[in-house]
Amino acid sequence: MITDECINCGACEPECPNTAIYEGGVEWTFAGGTALEEIDYGDGTVVSAKVKQKPVSDEFYYIVTDKCTECVGFHEEPQCAAVCPVDCCIPDPDNEEEDETLLAKKAWMHGE
Repeated sequence: MITDECINCGACEPECPNTAIYEGGVEWTFAGGTALEEIDYGDGTVVSAKVKQKPVSDEFYYIVTDKCTECVGFHEEPQCAAVCPVDCCIPDPDNEEEDETLLAKKAWMHGE
């Protein structure tokens, strides 16, 4: 997650291998930076991965939890945290995931 201590420098956004980081107020899509074409919610609802979603934050850069793999399978550590000059990219205590789950998410998003 990105805390409200974010200075909106944008250093984190280009470092994300999943395109899971967006500028505050910017809509996001599952398709952006992934191989996803459709999202199946498992309840009979299937939507295009290109459907724009509401921003998670209007003020600060934000991370889309459903797209974040904490860089597992790409890098040794989360790249957003590595480049953040004010250390505001931190683990989200409400969304802790095991490496197995993160690797499965990576495979799902990138068609592996």
